[in-house]
Amino acid sequence: MTTNLADYPLLSQINTPEELRKFPQEQLTRVSNELRSFLLNSVSKSSGHFASGLGTIELTVALHYVYNTPFDHLIWDVGHQAYPHKILTGRRDQLHTIRQKDGLHPFPWREESEYDVLSVGHSSTSISAALGLSVAAEKEARNRKTVAVIGDGAMTAGMAFEALNHAGDINKDMLVILNDNEMSISQNVGALNNHLAKMLSGSFYAGLREGGKKILGNIPPIKELASRAEEHLKGMVVPSTFFEELGFNYIGPIDGHDVNGLVDTIKNMRNLKGPQLLHIATKKGKGYQAAEQDPIKYHAVPKFNPEDTNLPKAKPSLPNYSKIFGDWLCKTAEVDNKLVAVTPAMAEGSGMVEFSQRFPDQYFDVAIAEQHAVTYAAGLAIGGQKPVVAIYSSFLQRGYDQFIHDVAIQNLPIMFAVDRAGIVGADGATHQGVFDLSFLRCIPNTVIMAPSDERECQLMLNTGFKHNGPSVVRYPRGCGTGAMLPSVDETIELGRGINILTGEARESKNKASKYIAILSFGSMLAEAKKAALELNATLVDMRFVKPLDETLIDELNANHDYLVTIEDNAIAGGAGSGVNEYLLSQGKPVSILNIGVADHFVKHGTQEEVHHELGLDAQGIIAKIRKFTS
Repeated sequence: MTTNLADYPLLSQINTPEELRKFPQEQLTRVSNELRSFLLNSVSKSSGHFASGLGTIELTVALHYVYNTPFDHLIWDVGHQAYPHKILTGRRDQLHTIRQKDGLHPFPWREESEYDVLSVGHSSTSISAALGLSVAAEKEARNRKTVAVIGDGAMTAGMAFEALNHAGDINKDMLVILNDNEMSISQNVGALNNHLAKMLSGSFYAGLREGGKKILGNIPPIKELASRAEEHLKGMVVPSTFFEELGFNYIGPIDGHDVNGLVDTIKNMRNLKGPQLLHIATKKGKGYQAAEQDPIKYHAVPKFNPEDTNLPKAKPSLPNYSKIFGDWLCKTAEVDNKLVAVTPAMAEGSGMVEFSQRFPDQYFDVAIAEQHAVTYAAGLAIGGQKPVVAIYSSFLQRGYDQFIHDVAIQNLPIMFAVDRAGIVGADGATHQGVFDLSFLRCIPNTVIMAPSDERECQLMLNTGFKHNGPSVVRYPRGCGTGAMLPSVDETIELGRGINILTGEARESKNKASKYIAILSFGSMLAEAKKAALELNATLVDMRFVKPLDETLIDELNANHDYLVTIEDNAIAGGAGSGVNEYLLSQGKPVSILNIGVADHFVKHGTQEEVHHELGLDAQGIIAKIRKFTS
């Protein structure tokens, strides 16, 4: 994709923030307008995260204008909003490759640029990392500055508050910018408030404030009076003293789309001592009306025509697993009012919108708080409810201790619907769901199921929901196969796999007959079946990662020369490892190949591209088996 840089006379001159800083401040509004136009033009042609970046245009320009990046450290929380940052830091002409195989990473990524201080993808890590960097900068003694940008959604996570609490306690120099694009604070945003915010961030007020504390601090009655006076002054111009109580100097809220106001305020705050918090009000999708009106829909977009009022409709396809889960929730809630669904801010992604509307009293979005979600579900279960926790595989990592301590040890009947298991594609290493089998399989009392299609998925959801203990149903991103769905009453026997194909002997190089059995776990079944047909191999759908179908494994091992396990999880500690452990414990001779994700993090690309690269498609499976058995 080519972009005519002549349409962007100022932006075309900016290949580094240093070049941005050469412009006079009065031109920054034009730079911002060009940056917004470039982002719209690029993402509409290539796809990618969209609305968040439109909302941070002016902030990005202001930060790189005021701070000496990359010497000064700038950290973006999550990173959906960092496309403008990438454009200004030497990646403008590669933006059209973002989220594509071998293209730009979807989030800030240390390997990609010296301007990306922290590799991110999950929320609420920025303040903790920034605090560590600020302590390191103080030890370095080179006057390096540290800034963290965090959204109001990410601020709902406990980790963010832990970091704020620590930062206020140790009183290091750092700036946290709260990018607020949802709270109702419009009445606090305007010319008067912006003027007062600049005043409060200026040297006169800061000097008066700190000087007064020093002079009066040792006289208790006056110290208390001065403190009350300060709170009274600030209470008239800011919405809350919450952050002050945590030890931060709070400024704002100010208009996050006034680039000159941002520059003036951030310049004033740059040299203030101690932890500072600047609260800015922005609008997701700013400058593109459709995205402003529906920022969730325009969060991540396919290729689209900016002149159209709607995004292109997807081609008709089979329902995806998230939709299948959401439909199951509704059908089950219709017959069991004790079902309660819990999600950590993933209602749309997990297919729960309809359920939340139809059964609001049984639906709980706990915000970006995975640890709380798991233990909250434990409390619901102890209280006699039947919790279902809908969570992405990579996000469940954040609730691991709670899963063990609060759920499994107490053997509570909670079902975890683990979405985005396996290879997820374009979001890359931070979102690949390839570790859940490994970190869950070692936990006692836990039933783990991996469906091969949507019928199996619903059967397992039924089974897990009725099971009197912790259960996990892990299913992939993407569409089903068109299988007929069962009723909500039908269940399956725990720990029982099913035979799919019975293989025949194949000739090896020494002409001896060799029998191969493929044990497929989860969504790999379709590709495994193609391989089995090519190799005349036996194929079984194991269904359960825990408990394993030991009887079936014994039969396959007794009647075949080679066993092959296939899964879309890390080989280390995964389902195949469970088969290995069982057979070794029996002291039986075995020749076994484990196929899965090798010991490295999986980069971004489409699911098909990544499966092919990892040898997890039929072609790769066949090649691996032939090499192993030759």
